[in-house]
Amino acid sequence: MAFETLLLAREESFAVITLDRPPANAISEQLVRDLDAALGSLAADEGVRAVIITGAGDRIFCAGADLGNAFGGGNVEEFIKLGNGVLRKIERFPKPVIAAMNGHALGGGCEIAMACHFRLLKDGARMGQTESNLGIIPGYGGTQRLSRLIGRTKALEFLILGTQIPAPECLALGLVNRLCTEGETLNDAKALARQIARRPPVATRLLIEAVDEGLEAPIDRALELETRAFLQTLKTEDAAEGIQAFFGKREADFKGR
Repeated sequence: MAFETLLLAREESFAVITLDRPPANAISEQLVRDLDAALGSLAADEGVRAVIITGAGDRIFCAGADLGNAFGGGNVEEFIKLGNGVLRKIERFPKPVIAAMNGHALGGGCEIAMACHFRLLKDGARMGQTESNLGIIPGYGGTQRLSRLIGRTKALEFLILGTQIPAPECLALGLVNRLCTEGETLNDAKALARQIARRPPVATRLLIEAVDEGLEAPIDRALELETRAFLQTLKTEDAAEGIQAFFGKREADFKGR
């Protein structure tokens, strides 16, 4: 399947989505629709156990909305709703999604990254919700995800001041999982994807669901969700394989069943 604004490649047991709108990989309506379609094609593909989202080039992962066309001429509210739906799809995707930020992730680019389950950032790059510098605020979940990831105090500081957060601070705050050296961000993401591919797919999917739904629920309801998911995993062939492998002192071969 060919796309106008991104590249989709399947490699081994994972897929790589490359945002490809030089020079800044800026977000347009077409990019959002292409990203939605790419994710849709991967969701039911049993050969894909993880997805990497990266940006073309080596300077910018995604610099946010294309200000030349994103907010003019069309229905802005529909554009925002469309983007929020796609980012929520990333967040709830049944397979881990890794943001391989090979450059700066600003505005909507930061929002895309924050919707992913893992975030790898090139050392020397920056992240930030910089919309307030333009007199607006984030529209793709930036106010909500940033505060959930790093806490209200620092989130408000960065949002109000439009701060571009340096890579070391992103790591210290827990905004990213790890930093990568120049030229190695995508390779590191692929290594992580291979590691994920060896994990039990059903358990991985249910872990994503349990954490995502549980964070928004009262603790008693959240524990009920976890119990339900635990019982589901216990009935899988992968659970039997994992337990047998444990007693056999060998690596488990999980099939996703």
